[in-house]
Amino acid sequence: MDVQESAISTDRVSPSTKLQVQDPAVLSEVERLLAGRTRDIRLKGKLRLLFQERSWPRTAKIVRAWMTWVVVLDVVTLALNAILLPKAIALSMLLPACLLPPAAMATAFVWQRPRAQWLQRISIIAGLFLIFLSVALVGVSAGGEFYERHLNIMLFVAITAIIIFGVPLNWTVTVASLALGLYLVFQLQNPSLEKGSAVAATLFFASGIIATVVARRTMTILAQKTFLLELRDRSRVAELADANARLERLARTDPLTGISNRRWMMETLDHLWSDGMERRGCAMLMCDIDEFKNLNDRLGHAEGDRCLVKVAGIIQSSVRRNRDHVARYGGEEFLIVLPGVDEREAIAMGERIRGSVEAASLPNPASRVLPYVTLSIGVAAQRPGDEIIPPERLQNQADAALYLAKQAGRNRVVLHKAGALGT
Repeated sequence: MDVQESAISTDRVSPSTKLQVQDPAVLSEVERLLAGRTRDIRLKGKLRLLFQERSWPRTAKIVRAWMTWVVVLDVVTLALNAILLPKAIALSMLLPACLLPPAAMATAFVWQRPRAQWLQRISIIAGLFLIFLSVALVGVSAGGEFYERHLNIMLFVAITAIIIFGVPLNWTVTVASLALGLYLVFQLQNPSLEKGSAVAATLFFASGIIATVVARRTMTILAQKTFLLELRDRSRVAELADANARLERLARTDPLTGISNRRWMMETLDHLWSDGMERRGCAMLMCDIDEFKNLNDRLGHAEGDRCLVKVAGIIQSSVRRNRDHVARYGGEEFLIVLPGVDEREAIAMGERIRGSVEAASLPNPASRVLPYVTLSIGVAAQRPGDEIIPPERLQNQADAALYLAKQAGRNRVVLHKAGALGT
């Protein structure tokens, strides 16, 4: 079974592939694989690309570190041999040992960054083959007790590479076959060993290497399963976060008009005042639809709802986008917060909104003001440098000014003044 491990990618994974975790087809495939047996897991298509993208850096780092340490150990071993062994034996080991460092460093260089799959495959297989050959030839050149010892060391090196290199299974099998092939060839030429014994020794070590390859395959499948579980968990967390965000939006949005509701406005005021907005100046407009009860009684609640939606839209389109805040505060009341606005600008804004609503000519035949929908607006402002007052008090001042606008005949904008109605 050809289980593809993560480390190798044919090309760099495109940015769009990173987003495929939310692709319904990908998520469906994840669920299908996790519902089956672990040993049957096979990653294909987008899933395989995602797995490669995530795992390549880790595998490449392991390959580079392994190659570097093999070079270090080779150099240290040569130095010790030069000190501890007879000069003739040490010199015989020198030339074949010099084959290892360039092979290892060339492989490490290829794995510095993602490259074409064929190049990575050749670098791993050719690099390990040359390393195995170098270790074996050191023993063959020295002869005697070093002959079989270095062949065993070569197999040990092969086993470590098979275990820790997360490469596709067919690459692993190729590496294992090369190591066993070299072992058999050199053992058959071993003058101190009969051919039957050479074959028996090869079969013995083959069983161990096959077990190692099977273990590597199992590690690969478990890594892929962990990846699938993480994808599923990430998808579920994203779905939960999205659902929570929708609930939060619903909790802060007026369902009829689509603008913010009173709860959101209270939170916004707390946030603005905690950020020191009152020191930079702020104005509030309390708006109320005139004779709204009469409109409902005459035209019905459906028409009243349509009126609220249209008035909310007019107000929303009149304020400064991304700066001002509008909320439906009550039945037919709207609260507008204008950060950084003084009294004059606030009155001008109120007049613009009032005039726009009147110009819309929304029918209200039962109104005692005009046969159209009109607004009364109360304005209160916190000027920079004035005594800081809490948002609740500024809101009460705007509400008091609205009351005065109602008393004065409606369809007008009234500014709160100190001492008015005891505020």
